Amino acid sequence: MTADPPVVALVDDDQNILASVSMGLKAHGYAVRVYADPQAALRALFDNPPDIAVLDVKMPRLDGLGLLARLRDASAVPVIFLTSVDDEAGEAEGLAAGADDYIKKPFSQRLLVARIEAVLRRARARAAGPGAQAAPDAPPLSAPIQRGRLTLDPERHRVAWDGRDIVLTVTEFLILETLAQRPGVVRSRDQLMDHAYHEDSFVDDRTIDSHIKRMRKKFRAADPDFKGIETLYGVGYRLDPD
Repeated sequence: MTADPPVVALVDDDQNILASVSMGLKAHGYAVRVYADPQAALRALFDNPPDIAVLDVKMPRLDGLGLLARLRDASAVPVIFLTSVDDEAGEAEGLAAGADDYIKKPFSQRLLVARIEAVLRRARARAAGPGAQAAPDAPPLSAPIQRGRLTLDPERHRVAWDGRDIVLTVTEFLILETLAQRPGVVRSRDQLMDHAYHEDSFVDDRTIDSHIKRMRKKFRAADPDFKGIETLYGVGYRLDPD
């Protein structure tokens, strides 16, 4: 029996984006429900939850942040935000409210699909629980990465520092994973972007700086003395897990 395709709820007041993105997602095997009205989307997300929701941040009457806040009152459906502005405060607010990742417009279809797949993989791992066994035909599990005080579990998208969980977005996790693969080795912004973004996406290299800044804040909330991600000005970043 063929499994049903994952269902993506796409919420955006721009009809052109709804049409183009839904077409691309369907081409990658997803079932897509589109909503131009965030109020109608909210009712539908409660009544018939999808596997994941992709929400535009800037919408009239009820923006993405408001929609997410109401959704999180009674639902744990994974959420990815689409945003056309580099608004660090708004992004932090959204992540604190329970968003799983952010994608800046304009974006490629391949990037969106990669982010959806990563968030769904993390959601499935969380739902399965720590003792769950992989299906017989599933690909081999990626072993957890232990680097000094840092632990990364790629399969469960879990990060811990001194045993304390750190909640990262998918993009942040991929950047940290790249640094953790070779601790002490400097990674340039281009190298980090190559791992965190697909080749046909267009992002400013300073986007990596923003992600690093937010990661440091999260680690320092758990450990005020955290200095594990080092900046080498003009060169890049490296991990010092000790």
